[in-house]
Amino acid sequence: MTDTAIAAPATRTESGLFFEDFAAGQVYRHPFGRTLTETDNSWFCLLTLGMNQVHFNEDYAKRTPFGKAIMPSPLTLAVVTGLSTMDFGRNTMANLGWKEVTLPRPVFAGDTLYARTTILAARPSAKRRSVGIVDVSTQGYNQDGKVVLTFLRTMMVYRRGHSPAAQLPDIAPDA
Repeated sequence: MTDTAIAAPATRTESGLFFEDFAAGQVYRHPFGRTLTETDNSWFCLLTLGMNQVHFNEDYAKRTPFGKAIMPSPLTLAVVTGLSTMDFGRNTMANLGWKEVTLPRPVFAGDTLYARTTILAARPSAKRRSVGIVDVSTQGYNQDGKVVLTFLRTMMVYRRGHSPAAQLPDIAPDA
């Protein structure tokens, strides 16, 4: 896969990325992948009371067009969103919403998911001076480079110097 960024993304730092680091056109190829397992599937179905047999009954699932059990789509959404937290999570105050979520192909136990995000827009918040609003488009893809999920997401991101971490005391180890 090749990424063509209009503007080079800000470098990842220990303090994370702030609102000022985002500009339309930047492309972030998130650094981690996550292999989904049968256990992930079982726990997610139990946690969310997901009762569709296509997720946990192999006999039932083999009779569907998928031919075997598939991962629940909310699990795929959660994992792909989570993969972006290396870049966006540390200084995101709140997710304001996801929209246009599409799932063009199923995800199975054993698939490894990766994510890539393009910044669509970054604008100051009209109501809060300490944050800005960042709109992104994210793709989740499997180990074969096939897109399994796309979505648009809006995040409220702290401005530099306004995150809760900026308000913590600076504690240095004793010399």
